[in-house]
Parts: sequence; C-alpha cells; structure tokens
Amino acid sequence: MTKESFHAAAGAPSAITMFRSYHNNAVILEHYNFTGKLDAKKYTEGLKPQDIAFLLVCLLIVAENAVVLLAIWRNKKFHLPMYYLLGNLTLSDLLAGFTYMVNILTSGANTMLLTPVLWFLREGGVFIMLAASVISLLAIAIERHVTMVRMKPYQGDKQGRMFALIGASWVLSVFLGVLPILGWNCMGRLDQCSTVLPLFAKSYILFCITIFSAILMSIVVLYVRIFRIVKFNTQRLASVPQRKGLYRKSQKYMALLKTVTIVLGVFIACWLPLFILLLLDFCCPAKSCSVLFKADYFLVIAMLNSLLNPIIYTLTSKDMRRAILRLLCRHCLLTKDGQVKKIGIPFLECSTSKADAASHRLEGLETTVSSGNLTPSTIKAIYPRMSKT
Repeated sequence: MTKESFHAAAGAPSAITMFRSYHNNAVILEHYNFTGKLDAKKYTEGLKPQDIAFLLVCLLIVAENAVVLLAIWRNKKFHLPMYYLLGNLTLSDLLAGFTYMVNILTSGANTMLLTPVLWFLREGGVFIMLAASVISLLAIAIERHVTMVRMKPYQGDKQGRMFALIGASWVLSVFLGVLPILGWNCMGRLDQCSTVLPLFAKSYILFCITIFSAILMSIVVLYVRIFRIVKFNTQRLASVPQRKGLYRKSQKYMALLKTVTIVLGVFIACWLPLFILLLLDFCCPAKSCSVLFKADYFLVIAMLNSLLNPIIYTLTSKDMRRAILRLLCRHCLLTKDGQVKKIGIPFLECSTSKADAASHRLEGLETTVSSGNLTPSTIKAIYPRMSKT
C-alpha cells in the first residue's frame, strides 16, 4: 500500500509538469534556440512581402478548389464514386489552403508567442492535410483497380461503404496529425528534436515519411497494373472492326487514367523535395545542416500541389471543364449550342472523337466508363482479358 501511494505521488507531478509545459511559451524559445533557428532574423520580424504573396496564393488555392467542389456538387453526372473520391481530394486541398494561411500568419515573430499546444495544432494541421491527400490518392487507385481488374464496382447500394471509407480516411489523417500532441514529441529530450520542426521528434517525422512513401509506392504499383491491362485490351479492340465503338470508349477511359496519374505525378513532384529534406533532418544533428533552415522554400513547392490539382482537372477533363466554365462564365466561355470553346491540352484531353459523340447507341456506356461506375458485364465486354486475370 505504501509503495502504491509512493508511485502515485511520483507520477502526479510528472503529469502536472507535462500539462504546464504544453502551455509554457518558454518551451518554444528553448527548442528553437537549441536547433539554431533563432539565429535567423525571421523570428524577430513580421510579415514580409513574400509572405503576402504566399497568402494570396493560399486564397487562390481555396477559391480554385471551392469551385471544383461546387461543380461536383451541382452536376449530377459527377455524383458517382470516382468523382466523390476526387471531391475528397479537392476538399483536402481546400483545407490545406486554409492550413497554409494559418501557418503563414502565425510564423515569424508570431511563432515565439505560441504555446506548445498551439504550435502542435499549427504544424499538425499540415500533416493532417498531407495524410488526407495521400490517403485520397490511395482510395482513388483502389477504386480504379477494383472497378477495372476485380470487376467489383461500387453499386448504388454500396456507396455508403465508400463514404464510410472516406470518413475513415479523415479519422486516420487526424490521428496521425495529433500524435505529437498526444505525447510523441521531443519536449524534455532536445537531442531527439527535428531542426525543421523543433518540437517534433525525429522518430515521428521518419514514421510519417515512411507511411506516406509506402502508400505512394502502393499507388504506383496499382496504376502500373491497371495501365498494362487497359493498354493490352485497347490494342486488342482496335483490331476488331465491330468493336470500334468500344475501342473509342476504352481510349476515353485511358485518358481518365492519365488524369489521375498526372495528379499523382504532380503530387510526388511537389512533395518529394520536402520528403527528402525531412529525411536529411532525421540524419543531421542540430545546427549541422544549413539547408534545413531553408525549409520554407520546400514547403512552398509542396503548397503548389494544392494549387495545380484544380488546373489539372480543368485541362484534362472535358466534362469537368464544361461544368466549371458553366459555373464561372457560361456566356463568355461557351458557344451558343452549349459546347466548350477550345481550351485545354489536346493530348491530355479526356474526350473522344466527333464520331464518338455521334455514337448514340453507346451513350450510356460513355457515362459509365468516364465515371468508373461500371457493371461486371460492361467491363467484360470492353476488357475480355480481365475475367481471366
């Protein structure tokens, strides 16, 4: 009984100390000083002209993605699994824009005014949005793979399961982002602190980068498999005269695959420099790698991903472009018959030829192929090889 009382008394002060340290502003100063970041003038100055420019970019990110979400919501043609998943990715980009704005407004001299709790919320928000984007890309890849390879598309009665998957992805993203505030940090262990993010433990950052990299590699493997099968069957259909209509539809599906693959490629290109920097941060002792003090530039490159995604949707998808342009400027960007004026990149266009547009017999198939809401019989008609894989 005496031992239990002793341990309880010994544990109480540590819990109280941890609670107090989370609200102690001096902790921020201590960690930034240890990593050498206080030597930079940015923590004694307010917003700079480039910060104002970055804020404007963030506003543009929010506006762009809000338009895409509104277009998906208002157009019933997009009320399908593939576009719901793209909408989820768009939502993460929109919220990322807000997160970046908060990060910029509370950086510089304002960083020294934060408590550890607020600091964890500020930086954790970036990790939450990053996790949400990566998991959304994985969900899109799985949906493509299940639909085209396993011949098990989401039917209407199973859309609830898809929304549950989207909800679970956000729960997982939030959980990854709040791990530091739950205790996985380096407070009281300065030698384990990151230089880029002075209150984060290096082990936590390495864990996140490992998880994200593994997910991205899985996505790449899924798309390689899908492309190989689709390409094989597209060539096969091209040699069968009576299946020219199906061949044109398979070309359109290939274009849709190109869109989501471009999104994936841009994501990797934008975030890879920051991933490499954080891996370098894990290896470098405090104050030994000067490039770590330039992390803001790497974050700006990563921020461009959320800016570019809506542009990619607009340039590569004729249906999405038509919906967005009707929403923004119907009279000035559409012809009298409702057609979109020639805007876009032809070799990336997710549309088919004029002959395809005139093919009324296959009109229903066009909608299912472009949306990914295929039935097993439709898939077998287009890709007979899949039933054997």
